[in-house]
Amino acid sequence: MTKGEQTRQAIIEKAAPLFNQRGFAGCSIADILEATGLEKGGLYRHFSSKEDLAAAVLRYSLQRAIEARGISSQLEGDAITQLRLMVSRFVTTPSPVPGGCPILNTAVDSDDGNPVLRKLARGALAKWKSKIQSIVEQGIASGQIVPSTDPQHIANLIISTLEGALMVTRLEGNRHALHDAQILLETVLSAIAFRK
Repeated sequence: MTKGEQTRQAIIEKAAPLFNQRGFAGCSIADILEATGLEKGGLYRHFSSKEDLAAAVLRYSLQRAIEARGISSQLEGDAITQLRLMVSRFVTTPSPVPGGCPILNTAVDSDDGNPVLRKLARGALAKWKSKIQSIVEQGIASGQIVPSTDPQHIANLIISTLEGALMVTRLEGNRHALHDAQILLETVLSAIAFRK
């Protein structure tokens, strides 16, 4: 990695919590300059605009979240075990970028404004949904999950339940909603597990 690439990466890493906690509109160039210790010229040497930086930061934040939750890796065990592990990781592993889930934050922040950030968040959501659906489909094919189970419904249910619980957890300042979500999803996963 060249010195310029190292500087660019350092800017992304220092700006990531700011964008994730404050949103695009709430994060000023002055905030970024203060966090990075750069002058405007130094920042714009690596990024053409605030939008360009925000997109790079979101790609970084989403990748870190995807890795932390096991979405991009091969999970161990049968289909139900893999789904339980994915739920458990979401509940027990805080976002690696301070400020919570970048998918949820970006969905709310870019709802009315930034199509580039919205597209990136939708891509990460699609990847997560695809991973869950693939696990369910493999579980059905291997006789581990009840054949009438709809993979898309399960993906939507898991993601919506976890993201909703995360929002409640952040508002209330405790982890009760996340633990309740895990209990509910355990019931769902037990219900779709094929019993011979």
